[in-house]
Amino acid sequence: MTTAQDWAHLQSTALLGTDRRPLPELAGSPALAAAAAEVDRTDPAAALLELAALAVVRHRAGLLAPPAPRTPVPAAADPRPPVPAAAADRLRVLLAGRAGRPGAANLVELLPQWLAEVRRRGYRPPAALVPVLLDTARSRSELRGDVVAVTGPLGHWLAERNPEWRYLLRTVGAEGPTAPERIWQEGLFAERVTQLTRLRRTDPAAALALLRSSWPSERAEDRLLFLDALQDGLGPADEEFLEAALGDRSAGVRATAAELLSGLPGSALGARMAGRALASVALAADGSHLLVTAPSGCDEGMRRDGIAPESPTGRDERAWWLGEVLAATPLDTWTAAFALTPAQLLALPVRDAADGVREPPGPAAGGGWQAELREAWARAAVRQHDAPWARVLLGPVPRRARRVFEGAPAKLLAVLPAAERAAWTAAFLRSHGLGDAFQLLGACAVPWTPPLSTAVVAALERAASAGSYPWSHSGVLGLTERSLSPAAAPAVAALAADAAPDTAWAETFARLAGTLQFRAAMLAELDG
Repeated sequence: MTTAQDWAHLQSTALLGTDRRPLPELAGSPALAAAAAEVDRTDPAAALLELAALAVVRHRAGLLAPPAPRTPVPAAADPRPPVPAAAADRLRVLLAGRAGRPGAANLVELLPQWLAEVRRRGYRPPAALVPVLLDTARSRSELRGDVVAVTGPLGHWLAERNPEWRYLLRTVGAEGPTAPERIWQEGLFAERVTQLTRLRRTDPAAALALLRSSWPSERAEDRLLFLDALQDGLGPADEEFLEAALGDRSAGVRATAAELLSGLPGSALGARMAGRALASVALAADGSHLLVTAPSGCDEGMRRDGIAPESPTGRDERAWWLGEVLAATPLDTWTAAFALTPAQLLALPVRDAADGVREPPGPAAGGGWQAELREAWARAAVRQHDAPWARVLLGPVPRRARRVFEGAPAKLLAVLPAAERAAWTAAFLRSHGLGDAFQLLGACAVPWTPPLSTAVVAALERAASAGSYPWSHSGVLGLTERSLSPAAAPAVAALAADAAPDTAWAETFARLAGTLQFRAAMLAELDG
């Protein structure tokens, strides 16, 4: 009798009861039979349980061990040096999210800086912390690019073995010759946008080919954001694709394609817009002023080139059409046609060609055609990244804060070199304080230059002295924690010491000083 038969007899006896069926004889092996013969059968129920126990022991003792699992191939060697020991300890603090003392740094905001610095310096983190980094980046997508780079071969190896970390395999920078195609085919929408954007920065042609491969099957809302990613590395090779996109069934896609083409030097769309612009704006015969003849309608050609027949904000149609044409016109059109510099053009009075007055009767009421031209030229300067025009449009820091156009002067400022942006913003802070500074500071390169950092600290001091509350400047304070030069820590600590105890500003300055000191130590540790 086999062990299976023994067990079947035991089961049937248990089901029927020992009073209706005699105890079986176990004969799976001589040893089992001998052991079964020793069982006391005075109590049949107890004896049945003993016999079952003998059968189970015999079965388990006879099991063969399974084949040993195959040892996985280890992760590829990482030639990068490890971070210094102090920097590794700092990473543990950052990942734990506790600074260890009140009023200290916002560690959630400082982990990206640590990762970016480690990546820039070519270090690798401790292997024991790589899983924690992968877990952290799983819930914080903005960290993934740096985490992929910093964790290197070990991060990739671990991601292949843990489904929760598979996002790394779809993240730009992941290893493997087919990584871009895999991300594009398998990634989530946000991952695909990130992939396309980053690939444009390194290989614009490959990114365009990737987008072409799936363009017809993409949803309209997705096509819009994918198209917007082409602004990085925009070049003549993109013109054919963008011209075709002008015929897209989505109005948003058409408008985005037109905006990209308007920023592409030498594009056919730019030439078409220049023709319309010169028909709408002329230099008076004596060169003393500009004459405006706003478009009287939005024809089919204008619509194909991305101009909506109606303003989305209810603006006067003629002013809307004129603004859209001028914003898409190459700026060198004006200097070439009128033989004037940007500064000279902006200084000219503007009149309506129909009646010769400066203020037109309706289309641009309030600011006149001069304001319309200035706004459109500012938009063109941003699209075309034209620093000379942006510099003139921005001008010196005004005595009173003013808005050049929607989102300006921050967008104009972003066109200028980093040092110039910082200097202009510092001058603005000295004149106007923090009230309108958030977008300007956001346009400045980080860490902020020492002069800009000094201006920010002085503006914070004036705000505290004026009796305002810190939370009214929460946006600027958040930027300041991440961007202020760590060298400003002593000045901020002095403000904390001078502030009235147990006040909001005392706490704010103490926190900012702690953050700067934390950042300074963090950078010093990476210097080894």
